[in-house]
Amino acid sequence: MTLSLPLLPLDDLATRVAGPVLAGDDPRVPAEVAAFNLTHTPRPAAVVGATCTADVAADVRFAADRGRSVSVQSTGHGLVSDLAGSVLITTRRMAEVTVDPVARTARVGAGVRWAQVIEAAAPYGLAPLNGSSSHVGVVGYTLGGGLGPMARRYGFAADHVRSVRLVTADGTVRDVDAQSDPDLFWALRGGKGNFGVVTELEFDLMPVARLYGGGIFFPGAAAAELLHTYRTWVDTLPEETTTSIALLRLPPLPALPEPLRGQFVVHLRVAHLGTAEEGAALLAPMRAVAPPIMDMVGEIPYAAVDSIHMDPTDPMPTWERGATLRELPAAAVDELLAIAGPGVEVPLIMVELRHLGGAAGRPARVPNAVAGRDAAFTLFALGPMAGPLAETMPAITQSVVDRMRPWAGRGPLLNFLGVAGADRVARIWDDADLMRLLGVKERLDPGDVFRWGHALLARR
Repeated sequence: MTLSLPLLPLDDLATRVAGPVLAGDDPRVPAEVAAFNLTHTPRPAAVVGATCTADVAADVRFAADRGRSVSVQSTGHGLVSDLAGSVLITTRRMAEVTVDPVARTARVGAGVRWAQVIEAAAPYGLAPLNGSSSHVGVVGYTLGGGLGPMARRYGFAADHVRSVRLVTADGTVRDVDAQSDPDLFWALRGGKGNFGVVTELEFDLMPVARLYGGGIFFPGAAAAELLHTYRTWVDTLPEETTTSIALLRLPPLPALPEPLRGQFVVHLRVAHLGTAEEGAALLAPMRAVAPPIMDMVGEIPYAAVDSIHMDPTDPMPTWERGATLRELPAAAVDELLAIAGPGVEVPLIMVELRHLGGAAGRPARVPNAVAGRDAAFTLFALGPMAGPLAETMPAITQSVVDRMRPWAGRGPLLNFLGVAGADRVARIWDDADLMRLLGVKERLDPGDVFRWGHALLARR
């Protein structure tokens, strides 16, 4: 049941913020809280469309004073619940982007998407450490770690954050960096939204204007040979090369190229930070495995980075589950094919492996709470949550993770976790890091105001 807030306090809040303040039953709420993942429909008690840090601070104080929890949403890519009873802050109006080409940094507001940063940085020959889709919001992605197409060369996006502005549970605005509050700065970069509402981020940009990259679609019949070749091929790659491979069951949609509609295919993704000649030579062993259906790898401007993964851009209801793998021996590939390979009747959209290592496997120059650096690969399963599949898909995606458990690492990367309770979230970190995170949480949010998403203390 959605809780309601008294009208008078909302009227009072509306006088203290510049953005819209809506009761949960206001007819404008669905448009305000529309999310990318349609599995969950947000049902907050009230919504504040924040326009600035002061709006966020007023809203947090309002909610905390009334014993309400606070949730935050930019694009809704990471929505993992219906947020029932919370006071939801939407940040899409906070869309400022400032690039300093001399310092090679960007400073962004809480509602900025990666596409805006890519566009702003490109004229200076610079690029951010965005993920596989530029439609994702910067802040949530980065606070959860941030694994993108240049990860093996530059590490996680969180590794390159310079400063954070956030509002903590008492409504205080804090500017945090490695000197001002080392423990909080450590926790924010990898601990996601457990400690406050981040309203601005400053981070490094990379000197990248172009790359050799794209995707190759292979016929599904070649999946076994492709995966077995891939698991050994990645050991030959330099850190300048970041790759992934996915088993895709594509729907028969007119928007897809005709050769891919309704097909089971293998999608190899490549991003090489070197010359086209170097990249082609590195890619040759995979290209030799089977004739491609479509080969779209070539030299591209960084602004075309979305063409590597070709992630969908239309909202849809999905369920996801992730894990890390410490190794990928032949037996693990055979098991993955038995779960989701060609000929297996399973309603999954995608089962994906991303190759880690390189800079993603080393500690950040300024230590942070990003977990999973000892993993060799990520494993990610994604399925539709429509019709009768809405009841079975959670178990189906979990079964993929369970079957790969003999080769699993400690836990998934936080951004690849999917829906999970606090106990499963906590298992991502080792005991020392978890205790440090909980210490920061207890210091800054003892009342558990921020209990949504991948929260450490929620429901404990």
